[in-house]
Order: sequence, then C-alpha cells, then structure tokens
Amino acid sequence: MSEVARPTLSDALTERMLELIRTGGHRPGDRLPSTRELSQRFAVTTPTLREALRRLEATGAIEMRHGSGIYVGSAIERIVLPNPNMREMRGAQLLELLDARIVIEPPLAAMAARRARGDDLAELERVLGEAATHLRGEDAELHEANMTFHRATARLAGNSVLHEVVDSLLTVHGAEQREILQIFDDRRRDHDEHHTILQAIVAGDAGAAEERMRAHLVDVKTVIEQRLHQPPK
Repeated sequence: MSEVARPTLSDALTERMLELIRTGGHRPGDRLPSTRELSQRFAVTTPTLREALRRLEATGAIEMRHGSGIYVGSAIERIVLPNPNMREMRGAQLLELLDARIVIEPPLAAMAARRARGDDLAELERVLGEAATHLRGEDAELHEANMTFHRATARLAGNSVLHEVVDSLLTVHGAEQREILQIFDDRRRDHDEHHTILQAIVAGDAGAAEERMRAHLVDVKTVIEQRLHQPPK
C-alpha cells in the first residue's frame, strides 16, 4: 500500500493565502499585503512564501506586478482553468480538442442569439471590425481578435462555466490556432464566416447561429485533418 503524500509547507501556505483572500472579501484587482507582511503573518521565510505565490500566480489566482505589489487575479473565482503546463498539441489530441469545440460552441452561439442585446451586440461588432483591419498579414493581431470573438460569443450565452470551458480550450491550443490561420491561408473567408455567425446572433436567429458556428468549426477541423494527412516534404 503506497504512502499518502503529505502536504508540504508550500501546500499549506497556498491554502492559507486563498483563505486570506476569501475571508478578507477581496475581489479581482484588489491589492494584497506585501511579501514582507505576508512572511511575517504566516511566520515563514520569503523564499518559501514566494514558492506558494508562484503556484497561485500560475493559476491566475493572484497577479504579481513588479514594483507595484501582489493583487488578486481575475481567475480567482473561475471553476475551469487552462492547464499552465500544457505542451503543444499534436495529431489526434488536437482533433479531439476541436471536436470538443464543435460540440460546445454551436449551442452557445444559439444561446447568445437568444440573449444578446444592445451593448452585447455592439461588442461583437467591434471585435469583428477590429479583425477586419488585420486581414493583410497581421496574423498575431487577427488571431487575437478572432479568439476574442469566440470568447465573447461564449460569454454572451450566459453560462459562466461553459464560457470558462471555451476560454480554456482556446488558451490551451492558442499556438495551433495561429498555425491554422496560416495554413487555412484564406483570412477573408474565415472572417466572412465569423460575420455570418454575427449576423445570425444580431437577428436573434438561434438556429442559424448554431448552424453557422458548427459549419465554421468543422471547416477549421477539416483544414487540420488535411494538414495531418499531408506527406512530409
């Protein structure tokens, strides 16, 4: 029978830091005590404390700003987190991830079409307007705008957990998404597909929004499958 791993001092400090944030009523963006104050409060050395802080920073629970201090991170209340240690995806694993997006994102587009109004729609239009300015080879900026569109659509569906799932999936294979943009090599077509999704959401047509999002993601997966089956040069 294997021995149960005992919690380390860093484990205990991580939990105490989270407890400090929760019981103190701190919200994302709030400033926390300094490293020196925390070391004194928890009666530990600064290096030991910093190890716990690095763990929390890796999950987005805190943000360490050089020359400014320690702040509560925007991910402190998240339920689903992207794996910060995830390596580049290859082959079948990437296709499975795209399959997951095909299952999740189309229904969220339909939900967004039912719920989105006013400022929500203006945000989606602004994001695609930004994307349109980067169609001539500014792939880093175009990629960011495209992913913002997918994240915003998921957020407007109104289910925070599913929004976090989509956000995590996009974060995990961000590098691959940038490659897709280059391999697909038809930025205008990709942009036009996003625009047809937006039109359906603006019209409040849930069925069309779902169908168009699915068609778009299947298109992306098809490109990846073709790349994977290409013989090496």
